[in-house]
Amino acid sequence: MEQQSVNETTIQAGQNAQPAQAAPAAQAVRRPPANDEIDLVEVFYLFWGHAWQIILCLMLGAIAAFGVTKFLITPLYEATSSIYIVSASNNSVVNLTDLQIGAQLTADYQELMLSRPLLEDVIENLELTNAEGEPMTTRALEGMITITNATDTRILAITVTSPDPQQAADTANELVEQACIYLPQIMETDEPNLVEEAIVPTQKASPSTARNVVLGGMLGAILCCGVLLVRYLMNDTFMTPDDIQRYFGVQPLATIPEADLGDFGRPEKKRGFFKRKGAK
Repeated sequence: MEQQSVNETTIQAGQNAQPAQAAPAAQAVRRPPANDEIDLVEVFYLFWGHAWQIILCLMLGAIAAFGVTKFLITPLYEATSSIYIVSASNNSVVNLTDLQIGAQLTADYQELMLSRPLLEDVIENLELTNAEGEPMTTRALEGMITITNATDTRILAITVTSPDPQQAADTANELVEQACIYLPQIMETDEPNLVEEAIVPTQKASPSTARNVVLGGMLGAILCCGVLLVRYLMNDTFMTPDDIQRYFGVQPLATIPEADLGDFGRPEKKRGFFKRKGAK
């Protein structure tokens, strides 16, 4: 009798333990798998389905960039003059030593041409002013000047950028003229040779309308794609039965489509009856 009661107790304990072991398994089936990957095919079809919106944003971005470039940005013009730095020590015959000295002087000329006394003489001679009509500062004039030296040469190109093409050419020529007078006195060398004078530019150097239009259109399209992608990633609504199977691992038995059934299932409105006077 004792053995039989022990067996019955064991069977009952096993029966009671079996559902406890099956519960985690059932929960494991319904647990949504961790899926942080982005399906590129779905993203492609997402963009394809909203292609008209992307094209519209591209056109709006290009139009906005064209308007800003054409009407809000002041065009700038560039004028360039150049000098050749080399000195002849023996009866106008240039030897190897002169070439080496000229190469070393090029870097010095490039720095000294932006010195304060030289720039002040240029401002005074040309009577340069700012937008308020006050005399231009040397720092503002220095920001308009770009000096470049071609590789393995002793030629300095002085480029002046200004919204006024005539001012750009005059400033470049005056800067070279003052440099030929001022710098040889400071460095105790022969004055450089003028290669070419600056001429008045006829075409603007910046901004580029075509480039800005392309960049504006690309920026508009990229912003539209970014908004669509963010909305897609933040949307956790199940749209199709495949979404349920993908995230929960179970296949739905049936789906209920959304449809307008008209007046079916709606409560009937109570009709009121009005009695006429004298009606029985």
